[in-house]
Amino acid sequence: MKLIKIIFLMAVCTMAFNTQVQSQNRPEHELHAMMIYNFLKYIQWPGDQNAGEFVIGVLKDDNVYNTLNTWYGNKERGGKKFIIKKFESASEVSGCQLLYVGDSGSNQFEDVLGKIGSSSTLTVTNRRGLGEKGSCINFKVLDGRLKFELNQAAMNKANLKTSSQLTAMAILI
Repeated sequence: MKLIKIIFLMAVCTMAFNTQVQSQNRPEHELHAMMIYNFLKYIQWPGDQNAGEFVIGVLKDDNVYNTLNTWYGNKERGGKKFIIKKFESASEVSGCQLLYVGDSGSNQFEDVLGKIGSSSTLTVTNRRGLGEKGSCINFKVLDGRLKFELNQAAMNKANLKTSSQLTAMAILI
């Protein structure tokens, strides 16, 4: 029975993360918002950051911010109350457990890394090459499918623990 549950979980996760971008009726920002929320299920933050208020910051992407705020803002799930914050510049970034850097904010990514330092902030980006530059997770489209890269060194620096299920679905860099 336990094996069946594991297989079912893996099948659901695979469907959630290997989404056909071109055949979806949903815009890309909605897919990003769904995946961001799903990432939270597979990552453990240190100490008491896994419960209570959980802050998701969005830098320079109104569509992802609006979608996250509409779907998850001020809602409680899994012992977490989701607070969605919008930032226009890297200098404003603070107090986030997760920070999504939109494509138009990607030119500020190095400033973001300097600002968050070694805090336990999961950085999620959407531009080629940012995974290698230190983003914990970077979205990528391969063969028409939305996938994601996982930078384990960046995860370790942020003191975040990743489940083996998430690692198995990722492109490791």
